[in-house]
Amino acid sequence: MISASRSPALPPLLCLLLLHWAPAGWAGCDDPPARRVNWLHCDKQSVDLQGADLREAVLTHVNLTGVNLSNARLSGADLGGATLSRADFSGAALVGSRLVSAKLDQAIFTHASMAGARLERATLVQAQLNHADLSGARLDQADLSGADLSGANLSKASLAQANLTDAKLPDADLSGATLSRAVLENAVLTHVKLRGAKLDGSNLLAVDFTGADLAEASLADARIDGTRFTDAKLDSTIWVNRQRCQPGSVGECR
Repeated sequence: MISASRSPALPPLLCLLLLHWAPAGWAGCDDPPARRVNWLHCDKQSVDLQGADLREAVLTHVNLTGVNLSNARLSGADLGGATLSRADFSGAALVGSRLVSAKLDQAIFTHASMAGARLERATLVQAQLNHADLSGARLDQADLSGADLSGANLSKASLAQANLTDAKLPDADLSGATLSRAVLENAVLTHVKLRGAKLDGSNLLAVDFTGADLAEASLADARIDGTRFTDAKLDSTIWVNRQRCQPGSVGECR
């Protein structure tokens, strides 16, 4: 009886190499933009993605530097570790998307929908996030220094240990947000909503809180040298010394 022929076994080293590089090999870098497209590690700098449907796409470590993604649909997409510097996401939908450790310096997110997005440790230096919806988003340890968040919705967002040095947040909504141990030195938070927010241990040096609503917020152990609280509502606010401000306090904790 003739035994069936058997394929020769692959050398162990070759098997390891195939396992390591297989995911990148599966990425369809030449595939057109589409829902659930896989552009893992692809360089797409020259592509115009305005209005593209990239929902639930695999865009991990993709290079989209300077790309036009305005009004694109990216909800549920994974852009973890992606290079997106100067990319234009104006009006784009990124609800529940993942941008952990993404490079987003000088990116534009004006009027973008980013509710529940994950941006932990993302670099957003001088990014434009004005009027963006970041409600419930996670921005822990993100670098937002010099970013424009004017009128942005950050209600119940988490920005623990985030860097917001020189950031602009006038008229932003940070109600119920977590900013514990965040750095907001020289930031502008005029007329911002911070009711019930947690700023425990944060650096608030020279912050402008003029007209802000800090009612029921917690500033325990925060640094406030040179901080301006002109006309700020401090109704039942937990002050830096852990004492609760009297109801009706305005401009100073009484």
